[in-house]
Amino acid sequence: MAERVVPEDRRRRRRPTKQGVVLSERLIVETALRLVAGHGADALSVRRLGAALGADPSAVYRYFRNADDLLLALADEMVGRAQAGWRATGDWRADLREIARRIHAAYLAHPQVAALAAHRTTGRAHETRAVEAILGVLRGAGFPDREAVRIYHALADQALAFAALDAAALALPEPAREHDERVWHAAYGRLPAATHPNVAATYPLLAADMRDSGHPFALELLLDAVGARLASYGRRQAP
Repeated sequence: MAERVVPEDRRRRRRPTKQGVVLSERLIVETALRLVAGHGADALSVRRLGAALGADPSAVYRYFRNADDLLLALADEMVGRAQAGWRATGDWRADLREIARRIHAAYLAHPQVAALAAHRTTGRAHETRAVEAILGVLRGAGFPDREAVRIYHALADQALAFAALDAAALALPEPAREHDERVWHAAYGRLPAATHPNVAATYPLLAADMRDSGHPFALELLLDAVGARLASYGRRQAP
């Protein structure tokens, strides 16, 4: 896609597409999400997007500068969906847990998009609002600014990293997913205690636990560490 986006005040297409709809940035983003969900990352092209919209592919340039600009919009849409309906409760631990879970769940609902965009920084409205919210929770809990920023960084990266990892597994073809699940039984279940005593001792627990995402437990570990650091600041400030 070329760098020739139409100025914002001239973006709106007045004539309906072949499907009888008027183009908008939201319609394009939602259509792109459906394309990627149904056909994978390779479906994110102007030609296929135009066909799905019932419009000339060049019409997409009225809203997005290039393919990367559209990809950033998809990433920001995921962050927006994660925030929809969220309200701070004043309980920093509950609020951070809910934010992280929502980010993880939003991307898992669109695993193909997670593989494409979970690592991107958009600088757009939904993302900046999420950063503001998380920092607000941390500063409101009593963390100094430097510490609040570092905890924000760890929390966001953990949620996004698990989202990308878990989404990549979900996006695998069914035979590949089934193969990976069988490995824990077919390979690890046969390891002898003489050579792998720790695996042999924990195998039933290991095979059961690996069926699910590690994110919930990793999140609790992180929140425990955040709580310990907050308590240490309270002790330092005590008279």
